[in-house]
Amino acid sequence: MSDTTTETSRLAPVGRAQHTPEPTAEPSRPGPRQWVALGVLALTALLLSLDVSVLYLALPALAADLGASTTQQLWMLDIYSFVLAGFLVTMGAVGDRIGRKRLLLVGAVAFGLASVGAAYAASPGQLVLWRAVLGMAGATLMPSTMGLIRTIFTDEKSMMTAIGIWYSCFMGGMAAGPLVGGLLLQHFWWGSAFLLGVPFMVLLVVVGHLVLPESDRRTGARLDLTSSVLSLAAILPMIHGFKEIARGSNSATAGVTLVAGLAVGVLFFRRQRRIENPLVDLALFRSRAFSTALAAMLVGGVVMAGVSFLSTQWLQLVAGLDPLGAGLWMLPANLALLVGSASSASVARRLGTGRTMAGGLAVCAAGLSLYTQVGPAAGLGLLVAGMVLTSFGIMLPSTLTMSVMMQSAPPERAGSVASLSETSGEFGIAVGVAGLGSLAAFVYRSELQPYAAEHPSSATTVALDSLAGAAQAAAHLPAAAAHELLAVAEGAFTTSLNVVAGVGAALFVVVAVATMRVLRPTD
Repeated sequence: MSDTTTETSRLAPVGRAQHTPEPTAEPSRPGPRQWVALGVLALTALLLSLDVSVLYLALPALAADLGASTTQQLWMLDIYSFVLAGFLVTMGAVGDRIGRKRLLLVGAVAFGLASVGAAYAASPGQLVLWRAVLGMAGATLMPSTMGLIRTIFTDEKSMMTAIGIWYSCFMGGMAAGPLVGGLLLQHFWWGSAFLLGVPFMVLLVVVGHLVLPESDRRTGARLDLTSSVLSLAAILPMIHGFKEIARGSNSATAGVTLVAGLAVGVLFFRRQRRIENPLVDLALFRSRAFSTALAAMLVGGVVMAGVSFLSTQWLQLVAGLDPLGAGLWMLPANLALLVGSASSASVARRLGTGRTMAGGLAVCAAGLSLYTQVGPAAGLGLLVAGMVLTSFGIMLPSTLTMSVMMQSAPPERAGSVASLSETSGEFGIAVGVAGLGSLAAFVYRSELQPYAAEHPSSATTVALDSLAGAAQAAAHLPAAAAHELLAVAEGAFTTSLNVVAGVGAALFVVVAVATMRVLRPTD
């Protein structure tokens, strides 16, 4: 019996929409057509991850060409994730109502056109606008691809394999993005980074129209526009607030933004309880399997985002590596991501879903325990080993949580389930960078404060802000004083990394125990 069968049976009926679900058919083994369809969906995931990672390399060139200010550059980067996160819930519900194939193809056309617009943007404002359109189009693609996987692969084992392949392509795009972007920017102008997506989207529309099946639709359910507006008004301010905290911007403004988003979020969920066709059916959360899987994804995003944010800084500011060198040392971790996502389904078939997810989280905790032993003088090997373990470990639950959530919900809710998962991931990244980044900053300042009190100067004042500030201040000091300041600052930053990793390891242990208890086998 499946690990989630018992939990699925406990889920209260969610069919408040005016439709009658058809009897569940016996799962059938997928044929060549189904695997070709998966290839189309995986190609979409590859493109979306490439598009994100390529832009980071293209930013300096396009900023210089367009004359973008620092604030405009931040908006170029952030507007995509803001709009994507804000529209995921709405687009997931739209796909459930009009058909996920239809939404996917419309979104692909929009993504292709917006990519052309971004490539030929003549000003920072135009580029920000086209990036916003790309975010809206991306919000149609992500839940649609995962929802269609639920439609195409009806048996549990095939679904887990398909989701593993999808995640492998997504992570492969993240890993290949810097290499692809480097090659493009070496031979072409920055707009080529956006045009990269156009042929992919043409292929998706042509082949997808032929091989992708249409999903069941909730034909009697109208989209509640008020709920859509409330979801946007809740998610966008909260994501923005977390990002502002991570940047060290005005904390009062960020706090007001977060509170405002949270207040609107309360109104959103209250409305979902009252209306006949909710955008998010809260009955889904009655399944302990669904709620636990969603929580595991959120916690995983929080911890991994925070630790990754600090690790990349440590490699460059403490280990003294240039960006290329840091990227090469991160390559083993990127390969571990691919191995973890590709092997999760086969491991789950042997150990069971609950054991595999809990085991992956335990591996993450073990990897983070290596982070806690990293020192400022000699810790590169430990850090890389920890990155490899955590990267491999996190892909086991990340791949399987979607499968658990899909099996815990009716097929006609697949788009909404996928959108909740993706929104949880966006929140996890924002909270991880802001929350754990703030914890790291607190530890760093606390460790450096005694030295600053003994050596009061403008240099130590600047150094208290960040390790990068300490490096800049040290450049204007005599050699001995600069060496001493950097040694203390690097030690303080390393301690902050150790503390954050320890907190992350404890969180992973707690979630691993909860996952094992809720998703334990019932056979």
